[in-house]
Amino acid sequence: MGLSFFIQCACLVSFLVSLTQVQARRRVFDVTGYGARADRRTDNSKALIYAWNGACQNNGGGMVLFPGGTYVVAPVVLQGPCKGPMELRIQGTLEASNVLKDFINNDHWITIQYVDRLRIGGGGTLDGLGADGWNYNDCQQNPGRCKQLPATLRLDFVTNAIVEYIASINSKNTHINLFACQNLLIRNVKISAPADSPNTDGIHIGGSQNVYVMDSQISTGDDCISVLPGSKNITVTGVQCGSGHGISIGSLGRSAGDYVSDLYVRHCRFVSTDNGVRIKTWSVDSQPGTVSHVAFEHLEMVNVNNPIIIDQEYCPSGGCTGQESSKVQISDIKFNDIRGISNTRNAVTLKCSRSTPCQNVELRDIDLTYRGPGAAVSLCFNVEGRAYGVQNPPSNMKTPGVAPYDEIEDANEEGTQGRSYGIQNPSSNLKTVQVFPNHEIEDARVQQFSELMY
Repeated sequence: MGLSFFIQCACLVSFLVSLTQVQARRRVFDVTGYGARADRRTDNSKALIYAWNGACQNNGGGMVLFPGGTYVVAPVVLQGPCKGPMELRIQGTLEASNVLKDFINNDHWITIQYVDRLRIGGGGTLDGLGADGWNYNDCQQNPGRCKQLPATLRLDFVTNAIVEYIASINSKNTHINLFACQNLLIRNVKISAPADSPNTDGIHIGGSQNVYVMDSQISTGDDCISVLPGSKNITVTGVQCGSGHGISIGSLGRSAGDYVSDLYVRHCRFVSTDNGVRIKTWSVDSQPGTVSHVAFEHLEMVNVNNPIIIDQEYCPSGGCTGQESSKVQISDIKFNDIRGISNTRNAVTLKCSRSTPCQNVELRDIDLTYRGPGAAVSLCFNVEGRAYGVQNPPSNMKTPGVAPYDEIEDANEEGTQGRSYGIQNPSSNLKTVQVFPNHEIEDARVQQFSELMY
């Protein structure tokens, strides 16, 4: 991930310290002072905008406070730049307006844009009243002709931000949508919608860098977390996902130059999800792109339909012939210590592109048992990679063995081609590969975040 990435992490930690220090002296802008009423009838969107603008233009920033109670809010856009750090503290419940025409063909409910140094929290709830709109959410059946429904919380062009200790329930569409954000931490959030609710993704991350999702519970009708094109340096740790469609990269390949890189998912649990961890790219009319430097590690699968899947023939609306080939290059992908129970026999499916095969894929210590009769199987197509350690189900990728002594001696000769991984004592003169993040650095960074939250 490079030295520059860890310098950015240090800058984010420094920001968190400064944000905590200014917390105590920030001026409070209580929405009830601007006419807000917790009566479940009054539209409080104007009161929210007035309170936000007052805090935003206050030298030193401010806190916009929703005290206890239930407040109806119509779609709003809260904009910066502001004159200091901003906080939106929700101690009660914000409830979406039940005037459905306010939301049809509207991509947001609460949007915050162009803010540097933002905190959202307070222990409250965002209730999207999704059941009012789910019947209109038919984009998969009517692509291009469906009605747009809103994300609950959109953050656009936001930098140095924390979202923590809030709940989002029953979004009409995606719960939290990040676009063009940098240095953002999401921690201790609870996201829920019924398993059959359409397109209620938990967290969308698109066009963003240095995003950390930690210690959260997500149960939805779509992806728990989806990492979309243009995203880099994304860490997900300590997340329980289920119900839902798992943690996904993509889909990619609709636009030339789509990419996702440096994604790290660890210590997560998946319960009754359609997928565990998934990479998906379009095959029809595919454009060139890349997915690279991705690690999925220390994951538990509990009754998951497709625990591990790369799908480069993604075609959710049907009509594909199976002869198309994705142009997205997938490389440097690691699946390590993934265990549990698969609902389907195909516990591992690596279905890569015929024209652009996956490169440098590693399976290490995979132990997945089929819930039904018979043994689980692993399917690999168009994959260049290797399997190490426990392989249940058995992998048909190349499994390195122990080289004979004479081959080890020959490896010291000049001109030998190869790679060395992990600890090398004595030192190897082969090329040393460090494709994936350093675990000790990751652990230290997560600990720093945890300490700064108190």
